[in-house]
Amino acid sequence: MTCNPRYEILFEPMPIGPVTAPNRFYQVPHASGMTNALPRVRAAFREAKAEGGWGVICTGACSIDPSSDDAPLPFATLWDDNDIRAHALMTEAVHRHGSLAGVELWHGGASVMNRASRLPPLSPSGIPWMATHVGFMGNLRPKTMDKADIKEVLRCQAEAARKARTAGFDIVYVYAGMGYLGYEFLLPEYNHRADEYGGSIENRVRFVREMIEVTKDAVGKVCGVALRVSLEELRGRPGRNQPSEAHELIELLADLPDLFDVKMDSSPTDCSASRFTGEGSHEPVIDFVKSLTKKPVVGVGRFTSPDTMVSQIRRGVLDFIGGARPSIADPFLPAKIREGREAEIRECIGCNICISSWHDGVPVRCTQNPTAGEEWRRGWHPERVVRADRPERILIVGGGPAGLECALTLGRRGHEVTLADSSRGFGGRLTFEKTLPGLSAWNRVVDYRLGRLGEMSNVSLYPESTLGVDEIIDLAPERVVLATGARWTDMLYSSMEIPVGRLDHPAVFTPDDIAAGRLPQGPTLVFDFDNYYMGGVLTEHLAAQGVPVSYVTPAGQASAWTIMTNELPLVHRALARRKVPVATLHLLKAFDGETATLAHLFTGEESRIACRSVLIVGLRLPRNALFEALSARTNDLTTAGIKSVDRIGDALAPGAIAHAVHSGHKLAQEIGAETRRSPYRRDTPIVDAVADFELRTAAE
Repeated sequence: MTCNPRYEILFEPMPIGPVTAPNRFYQVPHASGMTNALPRVRAAFREAKAEGGWGVICTGACSIDPSSDDAPLPFATLWDDNDIRAHALMTEAVHRHGSLAGVELWHGGASVMNRASRLPPLSPSGIPWMATHVGFMGNLRPKTMDKADIKEVLRCQAEAARKARTAGFDIVYVYAGMGYLGYEFLLPEYNHRADEYGGSIENRVRFVREMIEVTKDAVGKVCGVALRVSLEELRGRPGRNQPSEAHELIELLADLPDLFDVKMDSSPTDCSASRFTGEGSHEPVIDFVKSLTKKPVVGVGRFTSPDTMVSQIRRGVLDFIGGARPSIADPFLPAKIREGREAEIRECIGCNICISSWHDGVPVRCTQNPTAGEEWRRGWHPERVVRADRPERILIVGGGPAGLECALTLGRRGHEVTLADSSRGFGGRLTFEKTLPGLSAWNRVVDYRLGRLGEMSNVSLYPESTLGVDEIIDLAPERVVLATGARWTDMLYSSMEIPVGRLDHPAVFTPDDIAAGRLPQGPTLVFDFDNYYMGGVLTEHLAAQGVPVSYVTPAGQASAWTIMTNELPLVHRALARRKVPVATLHLLKAFDGETATLAHLFTGEESRIACRSVLIVGLRLPRNALFEALSARTNDLTTAGIKSVDRIGDALAPGAIAHAVHSGHKLAQEIGAETRRSPYRRDTPIVDAVADFELRTAAE
């Protein structure tokens, strides 16, 4: 298969100052949660994308100095020789496949607390970042930078750029976005200065200009220098000589950097979830940039369609197709387009589990790509698996995300797989969830796997097939895998913040009831202590069906955990649009069919709300009846030649779809192997052993 002629423009080489990218696919800087503490994990994660055809592969935020210390959150550093060696692993891995390596040099300014370095945070005017967030040790406020501080940061930027060149990077960034130091100089809310760095847009741009200049002086003859800048707020500010201050900023810097990397200002808009935002959502903010500069421009928009990518280029919006989330979901997206295999692209579903990983301080996870972050740790490749030494006959019961992924990976390993599900089609929980407001893109998890399974002669799919113990024994597979999912319960929630007791009433519903087509009678109270998307999206769903509904949660916000996926403000806006009353910090104590009794989580003060139905979105438990029945017939299983019965996904431990997919993939990789369930490899920082010995000797 060859590249569709429509897409050939995506594979044109593109110059970035003194270096040339092999194509227009540009993995923009994004957090990976790997940092210098996991250098081999990081290198292998980025290398997979280079192997998959991304022309430029960038790090995430990389601190230039201990005055920009984001501990304990994961962040990379370029402070010393050990850091250079750690990053060199990544640049060497990327260069092996002919791609360019970029580094996003970063100073967090007032957005960091410097918990480890204990240096005062820096700010143009002493204004803290996001004052509603909990600070550190009595809410430490940033220091107002004087001229000496500015000079020192410029020195650190230049020194970090030189270290980046030594580490092998081809593109070096200046970062002026997302609330970090350069951005703080650009916005008058942060910048109250009366000197040459404050006031007019020309003055507010000065610090960023000087950061670019010192970077170019340090590496500009051998490395491309990129400016990453947020434009959303500035686009909304009228300019004096241009339609907006964003226009004026680009005009003022038009000839200085070798590349403009343009983005939004906050995570909920920059990395918005598919539930609320479609592909290419940045365009209305950044569409003007190319009209004001001759330098190449890269931007993102959760691009997964090659037609959309080509449109961005031909209409003069972008020169490079930026990808963060799509590059995680399918590191081989460019290669598949180049080879005419667009149908095989594992499209990002926009669930933002990857972003939650960074907030959790762990290596990136992905719902679509279970190998993300596991390339070095477990030796998993996003496109290749090791063939089984001896193929086996394996029966999988349950065709949801875990079962589908397990079947796909087992099939690729050469096993003879039978996948059975009692429903009319495959998809498990997504059969219903894909119909809920904003979640249609999530069914890409099912579509991708069914598409690939349909191409395999060694995998048989049997919908509408209910299997019990006797049927499984009669089939006599060598191994059985149960992906029977989980069920929602009607358990309540205590002031100790644990599920306790049941609310037993005919008008009490769970999400399983809604999925089965039972619509509660309004007014309905939704009591949500699951705290992820389900409670909020079901509230929207009921409201859209015309059911009067109110939302109650013991958490501090609606769908509180969605702060981890950048959705929290958008959830509240969605509920407000539906005119849904929201009560936080409340427990549901009782319900009699006409009134629900609530109690404040902290004070215990009771209140009542009139409702005729209650929908509890709380505890999920595995559907284990079949597993327990099989466990009771071990002798019969042995006689039938069944070697093992395993559970995967929600049947093992209920969680997000990403966990289910990973669980199915892990079992499929390990099943039948002697090293099954062996620990993953543990990475360690790269340390100069001689220097470390000298330090320890001196301390002793």
